[in-house]
Amino acid sequence: MNKKNSRKILLLPGDGIGPEVVREVKKILEWFNKNKSLDFSFEEELIGGASIDVNKIPITDEVFYKSLESDAVILGACGGPKWDNLEFSKKPERALLKLRKELKLFANLRPAICFSQLVDSSTLKPEIVSGLDIMIVRELTGGIYFGEPRGIEPIENNQRRGINTHSYTTSEIHRIAKVAFDLAKKRKNKVTSCEKSNVMEAGVLWREEVQVLKDKEYKNVELHHMLADNCAMQLLRNPKQFDVILADNLFGDMLSDEAAMLTGSLGLLPSASLGAKDKNGKIRSLYEPVHGSAPDIAGKNLANPIATILSLSMALRYSLNLDKEADQLDAAVQKVLDEGLRTKDIISKGKKEVTTTDMGDAIISKLK
Repeated sequence: MNKKNSRKILLLPGDGIGPEVVREVKKILEWFNKNKSLDFSFEEELIGGASIDVNKIPITDEVFYKSLESDAVILGACGGPKWDNLEFSKKPERALLKLRKELKLFANLRPAICFSQLVDSSTLKPEIVSGLDIMIVRELTGGIYFGEPRGIEPIENNQRRGINTHSYTTSEIHRIAKVAFDLAKKRKNKVTSCEKSNVMEAGVLWREEVQVLKDKEYKNVELHHMLADNCAMQLLRNPKQFDVILADNLFGDMLSDEAAMLTGSLGLLPSASLGAKDKNGKIRSLYEPVHGSAPDIAGKNLANPIATILSLSMALRYSLNLDKEADQLDAAVQKVLDEGLRTKDIISKGKKEVTTTDMGDAIISKLK
């Protein structure tokens, strides 16, 4: 083993189908160790509902500190109906919010790619989605999900009021916009920035500051401003007009879920949540599939592991400086789809339905 190349990866399988899809990632890491002498060191820990069941809290301090020390964190899924009745501050999903906030993971990258083999799986016409390749850049640690004041309070006449605060600063906007512009330079050189500047002051600031940064540092990148509700409509009408979509926490959350469904299955889409580079050039990072915990199929070996496997590919690319291996893994996924292997969520006439385990094994066979 080449210790010089040792890279520390923390696996957090979590809840529902999380353990099943992360198991396939673990097999791929083992294959790379054995066949490429990469010497990944990885361990598994509890998060979300699985941690609540054992430790009474969604994430322990020990697991949190391990995430701080890791080169990359790969998460399966958090949450499920079993924990729905817990109070808000103790729900499984709070672990994910804590990791994003405390690791300062301010940039969420979500590709929406329509695989040519799966054009017919989309609910939109093939000519609308064929060749679709969008990158959505979502601000992840500010806005309405984290703003203060927040809470639920009693008011007169035995009623209650729920409060959430939506706010952004210049530095928060510039930081996330830089990520979008830098990505665009490696793609089609086009950014569409989305907000609600027609009704929200924070939206006015967002639009103005994104423009300021573009004019100052990214003169050669094409920038369009679009109201978020119009963007939602345009994603259904003509999604291929977009290259990089930049949005705040709330609108980015909604638009990326909508874009995900253009591709035919949430089971295919990865995501990366990235922090700023430290003085050594290392970035804190969390990688997870876009799909949730899917409790209805948990434990049945039916889940599609591709989104989690492609999340590993993003980790190889963005955190571990292993572009060649990332390309190899992406190509292996494409080859398996070319051969007509499909999990239940993407099965179509004339294709072969396979289990979670079978899909993982097939992808590994293409790595060889």
